[in-house]
Amino acid sequence: MKYAGIARVKAGLKSFGLPRIVILLFILFLNMMLFVLDLPVALTFSQCLVRVGINIVLSLAMAPCIMAGTGMNFALPLGIECGLVAGMISLQFNMTGIAGIAAAMLISIPFSVAAGYAYSLLVNRVKGSEMMVSTYVGFSVVALMCIAWLILPFSHPSIVWPIGKGLRTTITLDAWYDRALNNLWALKLWGVDVPVGLFLVAGLFCLAMWLFMRSKAGLMMKAAGANPKYALANGIKVDSMRALGTILSTVLGGVGIIIYAQGFGFYQLYNAPLMMAFPAISAVLIGGASPKKISILNIVLGTVMFQTMLAVAVPVANSMIPEGNLSEVVRTIVSNGVILYALSRMQSGSKE
Repeated sequence: MKYAGIARVKAGLKSFGLPRIVILLFILFLNMMLFVLDLPVALTFSQCLVRVGINIVLSLAMAPCIMAGTGMNFALPLGIECGLVAGMISLQFNMTGIAGIAAAMLISIPFSVAAGYAYSLLVNRVKGSEMMVSTYVGFSVVALMCIAWLILPFSHPSIVWPIGKGLRTTITLDAWYDRALNNLWALKLWGVDVPVGLFLVAGLFCLAMWLFMRSKAGLMMKAAGANPKYALANGIKVDSMRALGTILSTVLGGVGIIIYAQGFGFYQLYNAPLMMAFPAISAVLIGGASPKKISILNIVLGTVMFQTMLAVAVPVANSMIPEGNLSEVVRTIVSNGVILYALSRMQSGSKE
């Protein structure tokens, strides 16, 4: 019995993966340093909770594409740009509070569906090279929108430059819906601010995706992604499932950026969305997903680990290395190091 228990523990640790154990130990070390350095623990934990809540839907956008067999969606900026356009429309017409956030989400859906459908036509023509092409699409749409932000007919004085043409680079949401979800039904436990409303919204999206994975359409999508020839032989339209996965991922990207922006209290335009796919992809990979398999647990666990590590690393680095901007360098090294590990894991196809 003793040896059987040890064997089960070893099997569990192997299944969980040594790299994830190392990351968890590193997070534990950072949390211990908060107490050792006498840093504001409650404030840091509050920031961790917010970062996790506002990033989950963006990470969730990886699920439909992986299920459909198109791999990680490096073209996530396509959906993000649709969400930003919807967000600017909501600000232009002074939509405020929770209703303003809901309106922005609804406005983003038609843009995301149209963009996702157009992108799916390309995805179905480049089978086998989806991730490479999606990277080009993601970068290209950001460059295109840099021009669009200068010529789109927005006129609200708080979102356009006071001199010249175009929208501002950073638009604060104080007058509209700054942290509206964060503050909805928020609780304070042991000094930590718990954004209940934000977690409820993120949880609803996770629940919806979990239910979709078990629906008839979700099972057909999984079959098309896992074995296209077998799915085709059983009457499943593989290209349609790939298109549906691409559209759903784009829609989640559009909705996710609105949740993300209200959580931080501002929209950032122009080049800001350029690299936003990489943290989402890295989060699901270190959570245990692969380019061909994903679960809600992978998404939630990976987002918690990745965002907690970044949120805690900054104040610890600031305290340990206060001179100049070295703390920001340390944060960049940590975040990019995790992203590099996640991408290398994806390329190797290993299952740590």
